[in-house]
Amino acid sequence: MSGQTKKFRSKFFRIAVEGDATDGRVIERQWLLDAAATYSQTTYAARIWMEHFRSMLPDSPFRAYGDVTALKTEEVEIDGKKKLALFAQIEPTDDLVKIVNVQKQKLYTSMEISPKFANTGKAYLTGLGITDSPASLGTERLAFSAQHPEAKLFGERKQHADNLFSAAGEVEMAFEEVITEPTATDKLFNVLSTLAERLTGAATKVEPKPDAPPAATQDFSAIATALAGIGDHLKTQGESFAQLQRESAEQNATVKKLQTDFADLYSRLDNTPNGAQPVRPPANGTKGTSAVTDC
Repeated sequence: MSGQTKKFRSKFFRIAVEGDATDGRVIERQWLLDAAATYSQTTYAARIWMEHFRSMLPDSPFRAYGDVTALKTEEVEIDGKKKLALFAQIEPTDDLVKIVNVQKQKLYTSMEISPKFANTGKAYLTGLGITDSPASLGTERLAFSAQHPEAKLFGERKQHADNLFSAAGEVEMAFEEVITEPTATDKLFNVLSTLAERLTGAATKVEPKPDAPPAATQDFSAIATALAGIGDHLKTQGESFAQLQRESAEQNATVKKLQTDFADLYSRLDNTPNGAQPVRPPANGTKGTSAVTDC
């Protein structure tokens, strides 16, 4: 169970049906199919907003109340007619669980959908609103906006003018507690965090056992300091080694130049006559005499 986390997750519940919107437009069937097929929290995570408001403050009543984790479509029958509906699964915050399960507030949802998301040409779910306005009120607003096409209900709450909200419908958000296993990255982070805590003083809170060897009472904070010092030392040594490499290259160049200069000097000295040694006179013979050879 170590490293596991508990959170709430809802069952799939309906958030929209083809046909109804709050500004007089019609939610197309293909939009719902696109939304279910393309939704990914990695691409763009749709968050849950109270009355479609988005606050910049984390402690505002209009902060985010959870995330949409998955979407799917199903055929439903409404007033004897079959229609395509979009269903969502969400992970609520503790506040939303309290608001819905305890306070019995915000029991209606309305999806926020972008018909042409990020130039893909496909529809995408960008958010989910929670509200106390039932579907009947949404119908009245539909009638009003149909009479006044220029009226943009909730326009100030939309991220983009082309986005639309579905009529709010009552849902039963049943939350169940789930246990999630940590990812490999989470496990590694937990191990490193635990090790860091132990090395920086957790061991100082542990009293030595009577039968424990003296080594068991060592100060782990000193080990942490020593490890940090070793890291700094290795860094310094690396910089020193790089400097030695540069100096060695310079010295090698100097030695090669000296070797070249010495060889040149040696060659010139070897071919230069000694000025202190007398020069042998040329053998021109003795004037007025002749050489006689006794054979």
